[in-house]
Amino acid sequence: MSTERVDWSHRMCDRLVRLVRAVPPPGDVGAVAGLTPRGVGQSGAVTVELQRPATRRMLGTETLLVLGLSLGQSAVYATVSIIAKLTADGPLSKQTAALNTSASPRQWLDLTYQLLGIVFALLPVLLAVHLLARDPGDPARTLGLDARRPGQDLARGAGLAALIGLPGLALFWAAAQLGVNATLVPAALPELWWTVPVLILAAVQNSVLEEVIVVGYLVTRLRQLQWRIGAIVATSALLRGSYHLYQGFGAFLGNVVMGVVFSLFYLRTRRVMPLVVAHTLLDVVAFVGYAMLPREWFDWL
Repeated sequence: MSTERVDWSHRMCDRLVRLVRAVPPPGDVGAVAGLTPRGVGQSGAVTVELQRPATRRMLGTETLLVLGLSLGQSAVYATVSIIAKLTADGPLSKQTAALNTSASPRQWLDLTYQLLGIVFALLPVLLAVHLLARDPGDPARTLGLDARRPGQDLARGAGLAALIGLPGLALFWAAAQLGVNATLVPAALPELWWTVPVLILAAVQNSVLEEVIVVGYLVTRLRQLQWRIGAIVATSALLRGSYHLYQGFGAFLGNVVMGVVFSLFYLRTRRVMPLVVAHTLLDVVAFVGYAMLPREWFDWL
């Protein structure tokens, strides 16, 4: 064998050795910058994929999908509902907007429907938290949806409930006098042993769904999309108001104001839990109070 052929063989062997040493073993994520090994086949070839960072377009599409499966969809239906009320015979004030309605005259079947509705309504929340889990850090801490500060969260929640609830009653009264709200029925369930527990669960479900999606998730994603603070607050508040339009224009305005306060609070504290507490207190008082107290007390609604 000639000397040149021997040298060429040695060089090829050296290259093969270096190539084999450069191949990361299975499961050695990050061994090659920007590449993730997926495994070694029988031929010895390594399949890798690029780690794709979330782009603005991906985050925007994700946000629209989450809203479309939850409260964005509710906003569309509420808009159609208010148009239907405005174009129906009779003034808006003579029409009814009922919440927590019965789903069946058979009480056990009705209870089943109520509980299923509460459970499935929370699935968008789990989806939002799951999507936020792709970001660095614990999504519960990112949202401030944890039990690290129970006393502080309860105190702040109670304060927010008082701040929103008392002026809200005045606004609802004014809207009723002006005829710009439908007649509101906060609880239309029959008087059964499970009515109050279901109303409390419904209040918690509403609170978790709205505050996690419309404040925690939406504000977080819009900040990642580099929106201005004013645009973020306005978007969150207008969305909150829009899915309450079926109740009338007074409810729309009151919930927009509530949305501004809650969004600013979240931007300052990074905690959704006090908002959930405040919203739950407001809804429990409205739902259970309406179910337990004499109907004539609520004629002004």
